[in-house]
Amino acid sequence: ARWFLGGRLNVSVNCLDQHIEKSPDRVALIWERDEPGTAVHVTYRELQDLTCRLANTLKKYGIQKGDRVAIYMSVSPLSVAAMLACARIGAVHTVVFAGFSAESLAGRIMDSGCKAVITYNQGVRGGRTIELKATVDEAVKNCPSIKHVFVAQRTDNKVHMGDRDIPLEEEMTKADSICTPESMDSEDVLFMLYTSGSTGKPKGIVHTQAGYLLYAALTHKYVFDYQQGDVFGCVADIGWITGHSYVVYGPLCNGATSVLFESTPVYPDPGRYWEVVQRLKINQFYGAPTAIRLLLNYGEEWVKKYDRSSLKVLGSVGEPINKEAWQWFHQVVGEGRCTLVDTWWQTETGGICIAPRPSEEKAEIVPAMAMRPFFGIVPVLMDENGEVIEGNDVSGALCIAQPWPGMARTIHGDHQRFVDAYFKAYPGYYFTGDGAYRSHKGYYQITGRMDDVINISGHRLGTAEIEDAMADHPEVPETAVVGYPHKIKGEGAFAFIVLKEQTARVDHIKEELKTIVASKIAKYAVPDHILVVKRLPKTRSGKIMRRLLRKVVTEQSSNMGDVTTLDDPNVVKEILDAYQKYKEKNSS
Repeated sequence: ARWFLGGRLNVSVNCLDQHIEKSPDRVALIWERDEPGTAVHVTYRELQDLTCRLANTLKKYGIQKGDRVAIYMSVSPLSVAAMLACARIGAVHTVVFAGFSAESLAGRIMDSGCKAVITYNQGVRGGRTIELKATVDEAVKNCPSIKHVFVAQRTDNKVHMGDRDIPLEEEMTKADSICTPESMDSEDVLFMLYTSGSTGKPKGIVHTQAGYLLYAALTHKYVFDYQQGDVFGCVADIGWITGHSYVVYGPLCNGATSVLFESTPVYPDPGRYWEVVQRLKINQFYGAPTAIRLLLNYGEEWVKKYDRSSLKVLGSVGEPINKEAWQWFHQVVGEGRCTLVDTWWQTETGGICIAPRPSEEKAEIVPAMAMRPFFGIVPVLMDENGEVIEGNDVSGALCIAQPWPGMARTIHGDHQRFVDAYFKAYPGYYFTGDGAYRSHKGYYQITGRMDDVINISGHRLGTAEIEDAMADHPEVPETAVVGYPHKIKGEGAFAFIVLKEQTARVDHIKEELKTIVASKIAKYAVPDHILVVKRLPKTRSGKIMRRLLRKVVTEQSSNMGDVTTLDDPNVVKEILDAYQKYKEKNSS
């Protein structure tokens, strides 16, 4: 009955009210602030109070059921309350990662038609102050749909407040602490979250109420073997789907205690994660392979300095984890006694789809493999002809054969793009965009993206997005970006550029391009390498053959495959020569 009263429900009731009836003083959130050792505990009753006051404040300023609200905040109890307040009144939230540029934020606000933004005066991360309100001010200049900007205080610094800016905490103190939840249909929209596609424009993935919450809650409970009283530590940002499903909705629906991690893995030193595990007595730790690879380089002493005996389950998310990082995570961090779940899923799937658990007790776990589909997930591998590949010890395009509760319902404002992106390549199946290998025992291993999408530090990014940003430079008529293996980040971006004319300003242009990408997308999207070439490898119809560029940067030039469709096959040698020179220059 909690889930469906005649097919109607409210997500915030499932995440708050149902627990308050039984145990109002249970801790819902532990906010591990950037400043080391300053954790703030928030009970379910306190979180409900925050949520209802924020919800009533939104209502006072005209936000109602179906309206879209952008949330541009660092991880905090207030940002969680902002998500739940939208859910309570039936508004649709779109959280934008607080590291995105003003242009990225504006694009998402305009595409979704947001009426308001909720932000902080500033953010704090890794000891640095981040100008959140200033970024919002820059973004909303071009967003006529924005009526109000609600500004909370994370620091004591004053920021410019204009006509549409509203001091959030001041308003919340005046607001009622009771807010009747809006009755929602199971298929009403809960939130939108923008993710990169293989074309340049990010797409607003739409998730609905009941199916999404059910799936987030069940995967949280069964994949991590969550038991009442455990402290669940997912260190993801709320700006990503991992933060939505495993910091906020899954844990809170299950009445869990969820850790909000505001800092970085290396602030003030590389022992930060493990010091937090010791101090907060974390039982499940869920993080990204890129952070594990980074910490691995600092050695074991930073881990062994702290007591990790509270840990029961370790989890990896965002990208395939390599064997070396898996072993270090398992043996050093988990002392060889913790279950390690390498989880595969996507923004579009809403929650974990393939993971080693749940399974029979003590069932084997193969290092660096996602292994077993979750309840109701039916993975299939497809060949180039769109036929299902039977049997084991085979590789193919990873598809899912039947619907599941957490799946995305559409792309906001462009259902045709949704159909084209996920259901057109293999009619009757959901195409994940990933390739996979099914082992001789029938376990699944994800082998990586099959389209022009790269995964930098667990963040999915279409190469077209980077190319579109760089195309704004007046002296760079053509660019092509490909991914290449990176020791820490998993993948990095490698850009090939063509200049309008010979110039002595090459290094200067490269720096300008990096600045453009940082300001148009975000710092993590900046290419590690930029190589100037005379021309790009194109087919006769003018399509850039990125496959060849990938072979160049991964040094597989002896195996270029079919180049007969190239307009001029000589271009391959030109690019190889330029790459060799670039490599020699860098190594010297």
